Amino acid sequence: MDLMMVFLSFLLLVICILVGVAFLTLLERKVLGYIQIRKGPNKVGFCGVPQPFCDAIKLFTKEQTYPIVANYLSYYISPIISLFLSLLVWMIYPYLTNLFSFNLGLLFFLCCTSMGVYTVMVAGWSSNSNYALLGGLRAVAQTISYEVSMALLLLSFIILIGGFNLMDFYFYQKNIWFMLLLMPLMMVWLSSSLAETNRTPFDFAEGESELVSGFNVEYSSGGFALIFLAEYASILFMSMLFSVMFLGSNLFSLMFYMKLLFISFIFIWVRGTLPRYRYDKLMYLAWKCYLPLSLNYLMFFMGMKMFFIILLI
Repeated sequence: MDLMMVFLSFLLLVICILVGVAFLTLLERKVLGYIQIRKGPNKVGFCGVPQPFCDAIKLFTKEQTYPIVANYLSYYISPIISLFLSLLVWMIYPYLTNLFSFNLGLLFFLCCTSMGVYTVMVAGWSSNSNYALLGGLRAVAQTISYEVSMALLLLSFIILIGGFNLMDFYFYQKNIWFMLLLMPLMMVWLSSSLAETNRTPFDFAEGESELVSGFNVEYSSGGFALIFLAEYASILFMSMLFSVMFLGSNLFSLMFYMKLLFISFIFIWVRGTLPRYRYDKLMYLAWKCYLPLSLNYLMFFMGMKMFFIILLI
């Protein structure tokens, strides 16, 4: 019975994520429309609300094309694994019913995001196209660079709250949000999240102006739709994680979901506002700005923890 409950709750979570992703694409198109002084999707149904479902039907019913020289199996399987990992990482979602809130949630998150790099790399390589390979290599270099500083920031929080469980963030932020205490860390985490999910101004994996379309250039119909879904599921997840870590995380309040929506809106707002970075500047930012900053914060938290332990003894 317990296993059945776990399965049903995960199924419900996945369905909600996929519906959320569908409407996140609609929100993005609407917001970008208004930023560029136009309407966005408004022809299908009431104000274009069913538009995401029409897009899904169109993408999944189109003819699937394969490059003759592609490595068929890895080309076919990498978008599926990409979406699977994007949904699997949601298992650390802090349910209060103890269905998934396992104690090593943050480690699980790091494992899943590290695995996500391989899907992009394999997708670019197996297409057997120079543009796709270049896009894949860029994405891998970028993701690995920013993962280092993200992991160090997470380590700072693990030392601060003394555990790997996301529920600890909820207990520690009942009186004051970490956003107010750790503003620089919040800004670094937000921009690292943008880099991690390949979003503007860090979207070098999909730099249309110089790479045609990046690692997904040879994908069409279903394969492209799966890559698209995986990217937007990651955006929603990063928004959720940001809300949990910095904005208090009472999951039974409507405010939590409003915060999550606002962070997702920031992702879109940044896309409509900022131009793309130069690639060497992106690497410079990761290794010469964020890495020293996160290391300094880690040392600071470790020293503070040791100081309090000695004080208590």
